[in-house]
Amino acid sequence: MTLQRRILIFAVALAVLTTVGLLAVLRASSAAGQKDRTRADGPRTAPGDVSLAPDDGGRWIVFRNMAWGPHRDELTAVPADAPERARTASGVSCLRFHAAGGTGICLQADRSGVQDGYRAVVLDARLQEVAARPLAGIPTRARVSPGGRLAAWTVFVGGDSYAGTDFSTRTSVLDLRTGRFDASLEDFTIHKDGRPYRSADVNFWGVTFADDERTFYATMATGGRTHLVRGDLAERTVTALRENVECPSLSPDGTRVVFKKRVAGLPAEAPWRLHVLDLASGAETPLAEERSVDDQAVWTDRGTVVYSLPGDFGADLYAVPADGSGAPARLMDSALAPAFLG
Repeated sequence: MTLQRRILIFAVALAVLTTVGLLAVLRASSAAGQKDRTRADGPRTAPGDVSLAPDDGGRWIVFRNMAWGPHRDELTAVPADAPERARTASGVSCLRFHAAGGTGICLQADRSGVQDGYRAVVLDARLQEVAARPLAGIPTRARVSPGGRLAAWTVFVGGDSYAGTDFSTRTSVLDLRTGRFDASLEDFTIHKDGRPYRSADVNFWGVTFADDERTFYATMATGGRTHLVRGDLAERTVTALRENVECPSLSPDGTRVVFKKRVAGLPAEAPWRLHVLDLASGAETPLAEERSVDDQAVWTDRGTVVYSLPGDFGADLYAVPADGSGAPARLMDSALAPAFLG
């Protein structure tokens, strides 16, 4: 083959690759552009004031809006008793969110530097930033203590599928009163089976707070198993309580946790079922939702839990009774990470 022919073949191949790359960029740009355009069949959303401490005597849901349009990913509010009503968008964007006691934690993308990253932003009741910390990985879970004095978040820092336990997380806790920052629960002393425990494969995620002082629950993974742990911020300890508990969420009265449990015989990509654990008796109650839920559910009150499932535009919210009765009901389309306030 002559040199001239080789150059011609190389030029043609380069042109083909350039065209393929350009088409891929154009398709991605078009898809992103579609998400910025409001759909006629989507929920009505308009900008306005959103508060994390509503004072109108009512109860509100503040959540991440997943509906296509200019307010996608923004914190948005609707009345809790009328979730189908028009949404009020705040202008504050979050990938993960939670709020309680007039305080919010917003895990968001950070594009202010040379390289894109993520940060945890503490919000006051008016959604003004009061503190921020860089994140070491991709946001996955966030929680605020009942009175708004503690915040926790979990990020992925590497690993494989979430459907297995072979992945890496980092869970941090910030005391908003003192500024004390526990960068990783892996630094805490672990008690398991009545004795101290150490292992290089320990991971934590899914914090839920019992109070505003020291006590929390979370998931710990080690040795291919997951455990419900009770943590003590003052003592910097965690104690394993029970196996096969993931993403716990403590009930308003502090007596139960709703969690996702791996059930034998289910597909590896959809292994979880929602259960409620009575902390005093150890009794487990499977809930009426039979689909696999990969979420940290929230309680709307003592009798109902809310969680997300994949939807046409990212995620939809569903509610189900916490006593195992009834049936799941769709609460809201195109919504994620709800906080029930007021």
